[in-house]
Amino acid sequence: MEGNIIHPMVADKLSLRHKKGKIVSAEDAVKIIRNGDVVATAGFVGAGFAEEIAIELKEYFLKTGLPRDLTLIYPAGQGDGKTKGLNHLAQEGLIRRIIGGHIGLAPKLQELVRDNKILAYNLPQGIICQLFRDIAAHKPGTISSVGLGTFIDPRVEAGKLNDLTRMEGEDLIKVINIEGIDYLFFKAIPINVAILRGTTADSDGNITMEKEALTIDALAMAMAAKNSNGFVIVQVERTAERGTLNPRQVKIPGILVDCVVVAKPENHWQTYAEQYNPAYSCELRITMQDLPAMEMSARKIIARRAAFELRPNSVVNLGIGMPEGVSQVANEEKVIDFLTLTAESGLIGGMPNGGLNFGTGVNIDALIDQPYHFDFYDGGGLDLAFLGSAEVDAKGNVNVSKFGPKFVGPGGFINISQNSKKVIFLGTFTAGGLKISIDDGMVRIDQEGKDFKFVARVEQKTFSGEYSAKRRQPVLYVTERCVFSLCEEGLELIEIAPGIDLERNILGAMGFMPIIKRPPRLMDARIFQPEPMGLKDDLLTIPIEDRLIYSPNDNLFFVNFENLYIRSSSEIQKIREIVERILSPVGKKVSTIVNYDNFNIVPELVEEYSEMVKYVMRFYEKVTRYTTSTFLRMKLGDELKKRNLAPYIYETREEARKALS
Repeated sequence: MEGNIIHPMVADKLSLRHKKGKIVSAEDAVKIIRNGDVVATAGFVGAGFAEEIAIELKEYFLKTGLPRDLTLIYPAGQGDGKTKGLNHLAQEGLIRRIIGGHIGLAPKLQELVRDNKILAYNLPQGIICQLFRDIAAHKPGTISSVGLGTFIDPRVEAGKLNDLTRMEGEDLIKVINIEGIDYLFFKAIPINVAILRGTTADSDGNITMEKEALTIDALAMAMAAKNSNGFVIVQVERTAERGTLNPRQVKIPGILVDCVVVAKPENHWQTYAEQYNPAYSCELRITMQDLPAMEMSARKIIARRAAFELRPNSVVNLGIGMPEGVSQVANEEKVIDFLTLTAESGLIGGMPNGGLNFGTGVNIDALIDQPYHFDFYDGGGLDLAFLGSAEVDAKGNVNVSKFGPKFVGPGGFINISQNSKKVIFLGTFTAGGLKISIDDGMVRIDQEGKDFKFVARVEQKTFSGEYSAKRRQPVLYVTERCVFSLCEEGLELIEIAPGIDLERNILGAMGFMPIIKRPPRLMDARIFQPEPMGLKDDLLTIPIEDRLIYSPNDNLFFVNFENLYIRSSSEIQKIREIVERILSPVGKKVSTIVNYDNFNIVPELVEEYSEMVKYVMRFYEKVTRYTTSTFLRMKLGDELKKRNLAPYIYETREEARKALS
């Protein structure tokens, strides 16, 4: 890795700190930034963004013309969509290049990109987070499958946003092949300056974040800068004496921090929407039942239909905008406690917030650093992802990142959509003035939107339908009037809302002919009624009789214990009785597949359950079992082994079927 050269002014600053400690003015802090530096900024919308330092850097540049030609690298969108955040740094001459995950909240930076005044790259948010760790470890870069088939792929657009970058910008991404599989390699870039934020700093520069809503990637950024012989600046709200901070609360150790700036209160809001909310920093919990219900609208119809895809015990990501409605519906239907909602900012559990509070949450279970969160996402930790869809084409490609002259960027969208076990895209069918009404459970299009969202070809591929279909990833596209599914051939129409005319309201309002293999079924009527849908009963109650199915044609017995929670001996006895009742009359042994996905059982009943399994094995010729839960595979496998039964429990239905055959 190149560029690990100490700044010419670092020695002077070290001398200054010996006299004053690490607390300096904002002006003194930004003076260390040199022409051509690579500057990393932390922040998620407004949470964790060092507003005071950004303002000072702008003012210092306008006053002195220095520093110039900076490279700005950042993972998440940082701004309010108007003047705050990275908008301060959108000064011609100050910035030469940006490498970011999201630019939609910084319209002033967008102007520089659009006018070819700066070089501009979009990379997936999770990649940039992980890249900081690899820079800190002096690795050459980050290797990942994230971005394959999208506009990030060098064979498509290489993440380059304008003509200037395409003509003059270096290639930051290349395709590599490891053991016959294509991956993307993202080049490491040494960090000269990291600009971060915390709550409290002691005189040694140890930083805590007790009043911050997020910890994001501050630690990884600090390490990347320090190990690049760079400089770390941290904005805080207050200072403390040396040795008074609880070491377990220190998120950025003082050995990584060069100077600390105490911000004015007006430049250290918790988010861009609220100066301070103790619920966001986990100091208190709020009553979820007090949250108002959504009004019936196109947005609620979409969120309600999407909510039917929820499964108990699933780990879920909600994107910004339309998908936020899914959590509101889940709360209204009283199923939110059976799910774990997450946001890519590091939130696990609770209720993610929206708008300018996006990325923060209330009543959360845990908060982790953003790079680790994306490790979890990229490795397949998400069961479900609900994401927005601005444009969709016949191949199932989705665009949420570029619209004419407007650059938005993918944020965490590519990491999430590409690696979730199942993806549901949400959006209205058309845009630009769409008005609907619901009359006696029927949807009426009162005014059609002037812009088609289902187009022959998306302007930019933020999600590759072809790549997803090749991997057999389940994908749905939910609108207020119909639902599509992704199949090998492309987009298939599978559901239609009551009151909607197929020819006029669907086929006549899209830019291509979808695949229609069979007449689309009606969307669930409960979606269009004002009262609660009873989703909780749907999610949690499937009669045991409906979970045990025998097919005489292929002599196959299918046991569907997905989402079943066994809490009593009587339930175990009932399973035994029903299996016996179904299979005794068959007169021969059967092949059996058991689905244990999201199965749960009270620990003290495991032995009794295993004895029941041993009893019903008399009806089975061959049996395979599968579940995505590693713990359950180990636990039940051990118990079956004790009883001299085949202990193999597979991870997918396909593996189980293959083993059975």
